Amino acid sequence: MIVTESGLWPPRYDPAYRPPPGEKYWDRPRETMPAQERDAVVLGKIRALMRYAWERAPFYRTRWQRAGLEPGDIRSLADFERVPTIQKADLRADQAEYPPFGSYLCTKREEIVRIHGTSGTSGRPTAFAWSAQDLAAIREAHAHVMWSMGIRPHDVVIICSIFSLYVGSWGALAGTERLGAAAFPFGAGVSGQTLQAISWIKQMRPSAFYGTPSYALRLAETARAEGVDPASLGLRIMFFSGEPGAGIPATKRFIEATFGAICIDSGSMGEVTPWMNLAECSERTGMHLWQDFVYTELCDPKTWRRVPFGARGTPVYTQLERTTQPMIRLISGDYAEWTDAPCACGRTYPRFPSGIIGRIDDMLVIRGENVYPSAIEEVLRSFEALGTEFEIVLSRRQHMDELDVRVEVAPGVSREGLVERVRAELKRKTGLRAGLELCEAGSLARTDLKSRRVRDQR
Repeated sequence: MIVTESGLWPPRYDPAYRPPPGEKYWDRPRETMPAQERDAVVLGKIRALMRYAWERAPFYRTRWQRAGLEPGDIRSLADFERVPTIQKADLRADQAEYPPFGSYLCTKREEIVRIHGTSGTSGRPTAFAWSAQDLAAIREAHAHVMWSMGIRPHDVVIICSIFSLYVGSWGALAGTERLGAAAFPFGAGVSGQTLQAISWIKQMRPSAFYGTPSYALRLAETARAEGVDPASLGLRIMFFSGEPGAGIPATKRFIEATFGAICIDSGSMGEVTPWMNLAECSERTGMHLWQDFVYTELCDPKTWRRVPFGARGTPVYTQLERTTQPMIRLISGDYAEWTDAPCACGRTYPRFPSGIIGRIDDMLVIRGENVYPSAIEEVLRSFEALGTEFEIVLSRRQHMDELDVRVEVAPGVSREGLVERVRAELKRKTGLRAGLELCEAGSLARTDLKSRRVRDQR
């Protein structure tokens, strides 16, 4: 048995279970379940979760009472859309009033075994509390998802991301260990560490890599500077989070051509860890929504009601197996499109076929046109003559919004006519007239975590 007791909430998993060699799925019945059957499972978990939170979390009980709702009122997933949404600002405010974990903490303080959180760069930092039960669920979910990517117990997974408050690194580590692969938690962020990473990868020959797309491109640059072809490093699978790059077709192709490895997009939010509740499988047809770990609704940002498949909206997340600080209808602020079209892998989860398109608050409004930075990145990555780094600069001149793009040029390429070709493609794909500045390779800032490529000077 994969789950030790059926019908128990939260579920208890058998920590000794592992699929037999050659098995395509970590849990075949769960992953290939008909959609209606899965909806019934999800609804059962939601009802159990809401009863649990109602009894233990004043944060939720007060909100639901104001909306005239009790857990027993939720008899369908359509009913669940009546439950009030919450935002990150609500969590910060509640933790400020009820420090340190807020009134949505559902366990005793002594049950907390791990603390993570946000950096606080956009306001008061938010603390994440995990119990031992939570950690077990996180390990299990990540193992499911990483198995779908093609990672197996014989793999060595190098984790090149900062080990700190940031939860992505820790989730990749937990999933690797649960799956039975060898974890190499190399880290990132220390001066000279990228150069060391090249040496260690050559020595240890890991077959899988986790980090951000920006860091993978930096790793490739460093390798080439040392006379090492990135494709010779032997990586087979590279999976990413923290940025939309791995979901941008041109960036995905660029990474795959550079390293000779498949590029897989994953992620969501630290608040709803396991963050890999959205992840591509080895077929790379868009991010599967692992609905029975974290229930994802794609919602209209005005009504917070679900939009039909084929439409775009904002993901709203509900954790289904967390005991400490369960997130129930948390607004992500991201923007995506979803589909229920079949995937070649055979899993029956819905998908975001284009990944996370961007964040609602990252959408650029320039002279009445709406564009996401990912659309500009898609254009730039389609030119082999351009380098790996770029910067988007917004300014206001003579009462008009202006868009300027600064992008590095690959070493040794001809610049003749390049500005005109790139500007024409930007105009064709985004509808915007942009200024373009070609920069020397290596002249723009790099980062070991999330790149911030937009500078708004308006």
